[in-house]
Parts: sequence; structure tokens; C-alpha cells
Amino acid sequence: MREVTLRIGNMHCDGCVRRVSQTLGNVKGVKVGEVRVGVARVQAPEEMPDETLVGALEKAGYPVTAVEQ
Repeated sequence: MREVTLRIGNMHCDGCVRRVSQTLGNVKGVKVGEVRVGVARVQAPEEMPDETLVGALEKAGYPVTAVEQ
């Protein structure tokens, strides 16, 4: 597993935090750590491309502004 920090736009409230947490939690193999307004920290499988996480969030309406390893 690898640690990934996602900087996320369009997050404004606790409802956004819950939705982002649920969205990332629904990605197979991802373990959600901390999610707060503007940032999420997760553990993802080594072989999972960042685009998988980015795509899930963008589909939910939250653009990812940066991915940090």
C-alpha cells in the first residue's frame, strides 16, 4: 500500500467531507484515512494509478487539484 494525499476542490462543508469519504471508500482496495475540507489522505494499492482516484472524485463533482505521494 502507498499513502496518497489528494488536494480537492469544491469542498465546502461536512456534507462534502462525507461524500468524498464515501466515494473514495467505494474504490476497491482503497483505505480512507483522513478527509477534511480540501484534502483527503488514503492508502491505495501500489499498482493503482492515481487516475483511478482522480476519476472517482471528478465523477462525484470534486476536482482534484494535486496528487502527492
